[in-house]
Amino acid sequence: MLAGTGSDVGKSIISTALCRIFLQDGYRPAPFKAQNMALNSFATPDGLEIGRAQAVQAEACRLQPRADMNPLLLKPNSDHTTQVVLLGKPIGNRSAYDYFRKERQDELRKSVCAAFNRLQEKYNPMVLEGAGSITELNLSDTDLVNMSMARYAGAAVILVADIDRGGVFASCYGSIMLQKPEDRKLIRGIIVNKFRGDLRLFDKGRKMLEDVCGVPVLGVVPMFSDIVIDAEDSVVLENKVKNTYFSQVEQSRRISVAVVLLRHLSNFTDFDVLERDERVNLYYAANPDDLEQADVIILPGTKATLDDLYELRRAGMAGAILRAHAGGKTIMGICGGFQMLGQTVNDPDNVEGTLPSLPGLGLLSMNTTMTPQKTTQQVEFVFRGVRCKGYEIHQGKSTVDEPFVIKNNCIGTYIHGCLDNRAVLDFLLKTPAHMSRTEDIESFRESQYDKLADHVRKHIDMSSLYKILSQERKFV
Repeated sequence: MLAGTGSDVGKSIISTALCRIFLQDGYRPAPFKAQNMALNSFATPDGLEIGRAQAVQAEACRLQPRADMNPLLLKPNSDHTTQVVLLGKPIGNRSAYDYFRKERQDELRKSVCAAFNRLQEKYNPMVLEGAGSITELNLSDTDLVNMSMARYAGAAVILVADIDRGGVFASCYGSIMLQKPEDRKLIRGIIVNKFRGDLRLFDKGRKMLEDVCGVPVLGVVPMFSDIVIDAEDSVVLENKVKNTYFSQVEQSRRISVAVVLLRHLSNFTDFDVLERDERVNLYYAANPDDLEQADVIILPGTKATLDDLYELRRAGMAGAILRAHAGGKTIMGICGGFQMLGQTVNDPDNVEGTLPSLPGLGLLSMNTTMTPQKTTQQVEFVFRGVRCKGYEIHQGKSTVDEPFVIKNNCIGTYIHGCLDNRAVLDFLLKTPAHMSRTEDIESFRESQYDKLADHVRKHIDMSSLYKILSQERKFV
């Protein structure tokens, strides 16, 4: 198990690296995260929903993603309520207080452990990922994903710490020493992640960390910026927002694409391909002024369409989008953003919340009604004669059947991942593909998993890790 001293320390990325390393070394690994909280999700081939990170880790293992790999997914609707997705299907909305009641957690624990058992029968080693910090003492009695799962699985726990944020000694020592004695014994190593600068400067610190914690440091992994792996955590999106603009000279050579920064934005990995495209200056727009320089404006997916649509109007973003469209700019809506482009969005059964209905932006001739049933499926479609693929994850039905609705410089679709298809991307940008050196998306992802594995293998003592794993009865 890769457990963390906190959120966004790099558990998911190290887990992904180890999935590919174990595969390269001749094993048959599979990922597992008992409970995940994320708005970035993925549809499995059998139409179930899991966290994006586990889909990425499955891809690193060259496996099709399965709901058992992330049996419990929490998708926040607001600051107070969360949609609970169990084994790939939503089972309702819960408040945090209701969700963390012990009797409810005991019911969920049975499902989570059964999912782990099914995977463990087929794959070895299992690469488990924890969530947040492993030392949330107030939640330890209801923990499903960290040390309780490690105990159940008999897992060797490797603690991942982020040295870039500071306090690595205190966070490692506290994370270990605040464990119950029986759980402390499960922590077999430490990986120091996100190091900047000359690694030799931490040689003394590495020995001091081992002495203080009584646990070996298996590696110090440097920060990287040249490896692209799909992210899941919204913290990553915050970092993207802080680094959006090119220089004025560089901007003038590129097509400016603005993604509207919705409060409940989901599946922001839809736009990773735009970040890499040499034709594009991608940025995230938080206010109306940000849209003035855009050539293309994208309304992304959202977990709360009506709430975000209301906020667009309140903040003046809706008016700015309509003015941009009237001025000849291209507007694209994906999933919830697609719903906003229609005439109305209705929620008669209060699926999303208390808003019963709102007028849409009126750019497309359709209406949407929220329904308790959720659509989660992988799809294939033909776009301008080219066979393409993507996936759908959405609440609600719209009065159109086409995979894409295109009218007067306005494009709408429910299909996530549609921009990973070159035919769709080139149509949106209105430029020929030869102007970009973007390679085939599947080949690109494969190459990135191998680069990540090489990077982590170089900086982690894999022989020591294998020695730790060989002492576990379940690893052969």
